[in-house]
Amino acid sequence: MCRKLLIIVVLLAIPRLIIAQTQDTLQGKGSFKSDTTMMVASYKPKVAAFIIPAVFIGYGMISLTGDNVIRRLDYSTKDELQEDHPLFAAHADDYMQFAPAAAVYGLNLLGIKGKHSLLDATGLYVLSSAIMGGSVTALKNATHRLRPNGSGYTSFPSGHTANAFAAAEFLKQEYKDVSPWYGYAGYTVAIATGVLRTYNNKHWASDVVAGAGFGILSTKLSYLLYPKLKRLITGKGRFNYTVMPSYQQHSIALSLSGTF
Repeated sequence: MCRKLLIIVVLLAIPRLIIAQTQDTLQGKGSFKSDTTMMVASYKPKVAAFIIPAVFIGYGMISLTGDNVIRRLDYSTKDELQEDHPLFAAHADDYMQFAPAAAVYGLNLLGIKGKHSLLDATGLYVLSSAIMGGSVTALKNATHRLRPNGSGYTSFPSGHTANAFAAAEFLKQEYKDVSPWYGYAGYTVAIATGVLRTYNNKHWASDVVAGAGFGILSTKLSYLLYPKLKRLITGKGRFNYTVMPSYQQHSIALSLSGTF
């Protein structure tokens, strides 16, 4: 692996190294019973939890300011990768970006419960995706950066990487109390997704780093905002419901019934 690519991997791996030492704190924990009477946890992260995504986003923003060391690293990384792997083309990143989030649902179906019910977990993920998608789309249109392969002006930030890191942080938040290894696995997939975006010549290195920042930040914000939005909509902090699996016409389905 070339030296420049190793730098990207190290940059993207920083969250797991630091977060492993400074875990977010959850205060005022709710009751997390299965199937009935689920309450959303009150998420009160330390300020330090937002430092890493802010640094990542700042790194990417600096690359937009003109000729500087970060932008020069973008060009040199691209040149090295294209010189060493001119015909590289893989589409695994199109699917890997969703893998950590899919793992949350897979683990639930296997009976390994996360922090929230599937309904609340889905609400959290949808809110995270909305925050991430809105910010990434707005920046792509505003920055109008040309992709390294010249295929369009929607390079900054990397949407695939943002989606992957948002999903990885989602998996981490849901299962960090079960085992930290779920989070490590999710972030490994997210890092691989970002690296593939540079290998495929779809994004500059700074696009990928910034995308990671937006993804992590979006999920952290969703965990902060979701309980407030839920109380605003329902007027309550909890609601009763029942989820029943069913199998019909060779497909698995879930039926939901409940009251607010």
